[in-house]
Amino acid sequence: MEKALVAGANGTTGKIVVALLNKSQYFTPVAMVRQKDQIGQFEDKNIETILGDLQEDLTHTVKGIDKIIFAAGSGGKNVVEVDQEGAKRLIDVAKIANVKKFVMLSSMGADEPESVEKLQDYLKAKQKADVHLRNSGLNYSIVRPGMLNNEQPSGKIQLSEKLNKQGEISRADVAQTLVRALHDDSANEKTFEILNGETLIAEALDKA
Repeated sequence: MEKALVAGANGTTGKIVVALLNKSQYFTPVAMVRQKDQIGQFEDKNIETILGDLQEDLTHTVKGIDKIIFAAGSGGKNVVEVDQEGAKRLIDVAKIANVKKFVMLSSMGADEPESVEKLQDYLKAKQKADVHLRNSGLNYSIVRPGMLNNEQPSGKIQLSEKLNKQGEISRADVAQTLVRALHDDSANEKTFEILNGETLIAEALDKA
């Protein structure tokens, strides 16, 4: 069992990721949270937790960690310091700790932030974090979903480096995609967009 750190474990998507990892036969989750009052919900399920603030030193968070899913976000309140620089901080300590794979939850549009004016600052932050990861030397997958919704998972997606269309996808299907991308044989050094689709998640990632 490999230890997988989940940054942003207290977020809506992060909680789904932790739950999936907790049922996995391959990975053991370590939930990274920012505040002490967020620990109990995971400890109640015997899930290991660690306190980590993306705006501070993160060296302690990666000790003994094999792989990382970055599903954290500032909710638009502090995109440069959290979504951009926080991601870069975690990437840098992951590199020093020889983490085997870093799976980044990014966003559709991060390759051309100017295309969505109201999200431009957020998308620029995601773009810079993605570039930093690609240039880090770490093995990675960068997952760029469309608009997130809270519908039930279908277990199916459409996936391409560039889908050239807008659309939605459930957080649950995004979470499944992030977990699947942790595998050694899945979407290595790939950046891709995902939306609702008709292809099983594992099959789509195998072809990525």
